Amino acid sequence: MKNYLLLFVFYAFFPCAFAQPLESWDEHKVIVHRDKQVSEIMHMDAIFDERWDMLPQMDYWKLVMQLSPDSCVVSQGADKKIRKIIPSNLWKTYTDEQKDKAKELLKVELNIKPDELLTVVVGKSNFYLFDVVYPSLTKGVAAFEKNKVDPWYAQAILLIESPGQLKKSTTGAYGPFQLMPEVARHQGLIVTDWKDERKDFDRSAYGAARLISRICIPEAKRMLNKHGISYAENDLWFRLFVMHIYHAGAGNVRAVLDKIAPKKGGKELILAMWQTKAASFGNSSQNYSQVALAAQLILHELIYTKCDEIYHCK
Repeated sequence: MKNYLLLFVFYAFFPCAFAQPLESWDEHKVIVHRDKQVSEIMHMDAIFDERWDMLPQMDYWKLVMQLSPDSCVVSQGADKKIRKIIPSNLWKTYTDEQKDKAKELLKVELNIKPDELLTVVVGKSNFYLFDVVYPSLTKGVAAFEKNKVDPWYAQAILLIESPGQLKKSTTGAYGPFQLMPEVARHQGLIVTDWKDERKDFDRSAYGAARLISRICIPEAKRMLNKHGISYAENDLWFRLFVMHIYHAGAGNVRAVLDKIAPKKGGKELILAMWQTKAASFGNSSQNYSQVALAAQLILHELIYTKCDEIYHCK
């Protein structure tokens, strides 16, 4: 008992001796000097180490995200193999029936089987404003760190959800981290007819960080544990899995995971999710982590081709 009493007294006067060290993500950062601005960016080594960059979906989304809206990308199959770029002026005016007929003609022209998937998507460079969103990445990384949440998520979300813009989506999501009204309220933000804290960067980051740490990551662990799948929170595939929950919701991700019935995690699981639909986990949900990866690759090219100096934080 005496030893326990001494331990208690020591802890009371020297709490730091027992405190757990705060998690640091410095080893996952790069410092970028660009246009007289110093930024802290989360590095993207795992994308190259695990060869995600070699997937045809990456070429497709990188093109779509940087292509002007006056053009369309024609792709083939579920892996989105790029086949052709066409003007969008007529395509935008077509009815659904006219688009189906145009696709039939394109299949004949490109020697694609009638029953094979062919997709036509208008360029989205007017939405993905990477140079505009770039200055906010450091701010997002710092905000997530302040809230003790992996800042990789801040960078990923800022690059794809509402990059450099404050537009409200058709579903009602709003702000830099595109939070839905009820979700934002549940994470402590004020959202009323008179005040909407989703517009404020720091408050929006606070809400998104809480959502990731309190809902998305715990739900991801719960699902993966149910299937007996091992994981590490810093694994890229685990982060992508969490991003799917952020976008589609735990229920829809659970449905697609149960349908796949995976025996292990890793890259193979994410690729399977790209090809599987369940509940409301459809095309946009399948594409979400593809877009997240492609955006990171575009950022990588942006900072390595236009920076003055770059080095790892540790």
